[in-house]
Amino acid sequence: MPDFLSKKYPGFFLISGMVLILDQITKALVLKYLPLYHSKQVIPGLFDLTHIHNKGGAFSLFADTGFTWLQYSLFILAPLLAMGLIFYLFKNTSKTDQWLRGGLALIFGGATGNLIDRFRFGEVVDFLDFYLGTHHWPVFNIADSAVTVGIGIFILHLLSNRAAKVI
Repeated sequence: MPDFLSKKYPGFFLISGMVLILDQITKALVLKYLPLYHSKQVIPGLFDLTHIHNKGGAFSLFADTGFTWLQYSLFILAPLLAMGLIFYLFKNTSKTDQWLRGGLALIFGGATGNLIDRFRFGEVVDFLDFYLGTHHWPVFNIADSAVTVGIGIFILHLLSNRAAKVI
């Protein structure tokens, strides 16, 4: 990383880097110790580790459609564009707005983690499987979690700023 970036944006790269490292380490452990399509029960009736590979988007969006080179290109191009936009927004966000800056860094780190999987495997490694009875949330990973939390922070920021302007 160029020296000027690490000095200008240490918090951004610290948070994004932590997400990326945690994401890639957990995926490497799943790949090594949990065979594909196998599950390991962690909390009965609530949470398992389930190793799947997702060709679709976040939370398996579009995973069941016929996969084509166009979809693959979209799942590479969209995160790259989003990462550029996230970095631009971070760069133009006030240093006093730490929550928003943290949320943007979470999104960037998560997008980077899943993008690495797409380049390496052509799909994303997912393993966090939450459910109640027979009702399952789509299996996801650390990167998906970081993106979701980051987007939540971003939306709360937008709503709170809009509410402040109305009051």
